[in-house]
Amino acid sequence: MAPSAQTSGSVVALRRYPVKSMMGEELNDVELSEVGLLGDRAYAIVDVSDGKIASAKNPRKWPDLFCFRASFVDPPQSGAKIPAIRIILPNGAAVTSAQADISEILSRALSRKVTFNTAALTRPAGTSAKAEEYWADIEGLEHRDAVTDFALPEGTFFDTAAVHVLTTATLDRLRDVYPQGRFEARRFRPNIVVQSENGEKDFVENAWIGKVLAIGDTVRLSVTSPCPRCVMTTLPQDDLPRDVGILRAIAQHNQANVGIYASVIQGGKVRRGDTVCLQ
Repeated sequence: MAPSAQTSGSVVALRRYPVKSMMGEELNDVELSEVGLLGDRAYAIVDVSDGKIASAKNPRKWPDLFCFRASFVDPPQSGAKIPAIRIILPNGAAVTSAQADISEILSRALSRKVTFNTAALTRPAGTSAKAEEYWADIEGLEHRDAVTDFALPEGTFFDTAAVHVLTTATLDRLRDVYPQGRFEARRFRPNIVVQSENGEKDFVENAWIGKVLAIGDTVRLSVTSPCPRCVMTTLPQDDLPRDVGILRAIAQHNQANVGIYASVIQGGKVRRGDTVCLQ
């Protein structure tokens, strides 16, 4: 690391979400490129009626997306065609994206006519896919009790940026301000979870904006912005209960932000246990 680098912690968890807004998979290591974790948000569900991407940000329209779990049948390889994925449906049945009737199967499971697409699907130049977001009626949030459209970055199924990073210091701080809530990393769907040094309990990522994160010997991320949170954080997933107090605490104590977004300056392999330094 450069002499000016300041150790901020180490990678304690890596997560990839092959299908936007479905549950994903935990990894021991993963390749990063300029488009984020290899295979992350490679697929999405599209509503046939309006062409918008299915997103758990609007649970009124898509209440069951967190009941689906997606993982790759074979590990994605850099420079190769994205492999098929396996989806576990809410009823426990398993299907794969290689099945010719995958869109029909998902339509029945979601009670809405949908198609199953890849992020590589060709669109007119200069256009982006759109999704919808419901804003809960909570103090500190914009557009309260309303649904708004938002555009995804061109050619991707990301909400805003290629990589989302979260520290354990932020989770511990939120546990202090709202001890009734279960603040676990999976509730916030990060790609990289950093174990903070020295038992910090603070929103440490706020000070990372505009700086560079060095992960291991190779990977360099440019921290671009805080990560604004939405109603997704309050939804049940696996054994985590629905809890609107989660979002209320975030809005009251950190301007509705948890974690940071980053772009990739230099890619490479990221492994659990890699040192994370702020430059």
